[in-house]
Amino acid sequence: MAKTKTTFFCQNCGTQYAKWAGQCSACKEWNTLVEEIVQKEEKVAWKSSSPSSKTIAKPLKINEISTDKELRLDAHDKEFNRVLGGGIVPGSLILLGGEPGIGKSTLILQIALKLPYKTLYVSGEESQKQIKMRADRINANNETCFILTETKTQNIFKQIQATDPDIVVIDSIQTLHTDYIESAAGSISQIRECTAELIKFAKETNTPVLLIGHITKDGAIAGPKILEHMVDTVLQFEGDRNYVYRILRSLKNRFGSTAELGIYEMQGSGLREVNNPSEILISKNEEGLSGTAIASTVEGMRPLMIEIQALVSTAVYGTPQRSTTGYNAKRLNMLLAVLEKRAGFKLGAKDVFLNITGGISVDDPAIDLAVIAAILSSNEDIPIEKGVCFAAEVGLAGEIRPVQRIDQRIMEAEKLGFTTIYVSKNNKITLKQPKIRVALIGKIEDVAQQVFS
Repeated sequence: MAKTKTTFFCQNCGTQYAKWAGQCSACKEWNTLVEEIVQKEEKVAWKSSSPSSKTIAKPLKINEISTDKELRLDAHDKEFNRVLGGGIVPGSLILLGGEPGIGKSTLILQIALKLPYKTLYVSGEESQKQIKMRADRINANNETCFILTETKTQNIFKQIQATDPDIVVIDSIQTLHTDYIESAAGSISQIRECTAELIKFAKETNTPVLLIGHITKDGAIAGPKILEHMVDTVLQFEGDRNYVYRILRSLKNRFGSTAELGIYEMQGSGLREVNNPSEILISKNEEGLSGTAIASTVEGMRPLMIEIQALVSTAVYGTPQRSTTGYNAKRLNMLLAVLEKRAGFKLGAKDVFLNITGGISVDDPAIDLAVIAAILSSNEDIPIEKGVCFAAEVGLAGEIRPVQRIDQRIMEAEKLGFTTIYVSKNNKITLKQPKIRVALIGKIEDVAQQVFS
């Protein structure tokens, strides 16, 4: 009997070693190397019934390659289509990750039930009756969605050949295993090998595959890092359990932008698409409250109006606190230093708390002016007039810097009923006679004079 060959893999990055070591030399993590049995039999490649898979690929001159636009499959979900860049690309692998219980399976099942194409939903975590119960809760009726409970890839491919689906859904990749690897399901080598088989199937048959992936306690996709390199698109489904809203982000997309954002509302009957997120990100307070300012930001191609809340109070424990939710804390410290140096506001001995409502995180520097306005409003205890919003970046010299796509931000503010928007005087505005008043400012000192005069 031949001796079984084993090797060591890093559970964090997937690097292979001939012998055990305490630290992975690639990712510098400790105690992450585990021993696994490597494949011992010859693999049989995925056999496709299409004649194109039997032909050998030939090199082409770059000017001979067709540049016709790739037709995408409509997911019948505007938010999902927006994040993917217009729809599902045939032959692509899409990986969706998120925390347990956040709604990954609900989202994918809901999309699978909306699709007019023949869909094979493969679940390794739930039984067919459990999936049927969820489908009844979603109130979706579809005669083209087939449910399969299986974890062995060889059996899955047999059912794929029998049903010939247009789209395949795998829930989840960590539950699959193949006969060619003798390690447990969810191990580094099993995830890598199962993903490689699915990639070969997707590319040869031009069938898109949607994978659901688990994440680690640090928020990264569980398994080797090479998993994210192998797939075409990596989506992150995130949200706070205390909020009903869920955010779909694109971390990697070979066929579109990674700056797009999709927003859903979790309801008892499934996930509802939020087509106008500005309305849910702005509180409906009739009374003027100090420390609140509205910023106009852009996520991908979508303009958003978000509410920023600030609280400035005297430091009780000696050392002032700086706390942020959904905003970069270092950016906040920089803006406070600019306020003290350029505008003369003494905030060094005060606690400053900043929050972006709705449970979202924003990196757009165009919200700097709104952050400063909210801080000044809380410090002076003077509310900002209703109908006022901001869209500008603040520099270290105290200058108000222009931001990109200012016309789109102004149009969104006008559509939502705002009366005044403060922007940089260096912005080139091409809109002709907007109904909203556009106030131009150049220095940070002008903010306190014009907004709180």
